[in-house]
Amino acid sequence: MNDNITVQIPTVAKLSTANYVSGRRAFFKYRDLGVTAATAGRLRAQVTSADAGMSQPTGWHIHKCEAQLVYMLKGWIELEFAGEPLCRLEAGDSILIPGHTPHNEIRTSDTFELLEVSLPAEMGTEPCDPPR
Repeated sequence: MNDNITVQIPTVAKLSTANYVSGRRAFFKYRDLGVTAATAGRLRAQVTSADAGMSQPTGWHIHKCEAQLVYMLKGWIELEFAGEPLCRLEAGDSILIPGHTPHNEIRTSDTFELLEVSLPAEMGTEPCDPPR
């Protein structure tokens, strides 16, 4: 794979013609921003939202990728990382999660919206054991 991200033309994603796709969690909505197609799969950008807060943690897992950037647009989410204090991201906050980093999504506000960018676009999710 070519490590350079080459975009041939500007790629616009209009909210009025939003392209919703399936994602990792059935209780979230995922709006594709067209970046995967524009970068031939090198990068993905999507807006994730929910109309109801998470009722239980997702469980410890990793994402099979190089990195994942999360930027909170509305609401909040709480994440847990091994050996770290609880991380609460609120609107305007961001986090860069290195690939293969064990974490657990604990809870969210009743409604939220976040921008997620991953490298590469295809990002697998695998459960993992909780830290000791």
